[in-house]
Amino acid sequence: MSEPRDGVIRVAWRGADRFDVRIRRHVVRADRPHDVGGSDTGPTPAELFVGSVAAGIACCAERYLRQRQLPAGVGVTARYGLGVCPGRIDRIELSVDAPGLPDGLRASLLSVLEHCAVCTTLRVPPRVTFEVRQAVPEIPVTPG
Repeated sequence: MSEPRDGVIRVAWRGADRFDVRIRRHVVRADRPHDVGGSDTGPTPAELFVGSVAAGIACCAERYLRQRQLPAGVGVTARYGLGVCPGRIDRIELSVDAPGLPDGLRASLLSVLEHCAVCTTLRVPPRVTFEVRQAVPEIPVTPG
């Protein structure tokens, strides 16, 4: 099964700085740490963003190994920095642990990882648009 080409993600406020991020049938909680006034019930949006980059790299690396019938078990560590002017993530460093990867395939794997869809999105940013709407309450559906 291939990845969907287009999608919709919905975010709903759950009080204070807590939000539920609904992705297909999954829900991820986003929050802020206690020391900045949050409840710390989930990662921050910035952490989710970096986690998404790391997960994209892990998926690409694992697929690469599987296609070559090499040992599975990829791990990725992501380190990041927050910039202040403008406020943003200004650095992401990714370390990929690929036990069993022959030395001769390191450059090949690195090339594949540099073309991961998530990393390519960072290099060639998408068009981002905003629309502000007045919230419309959801109407419960009744069987009929």
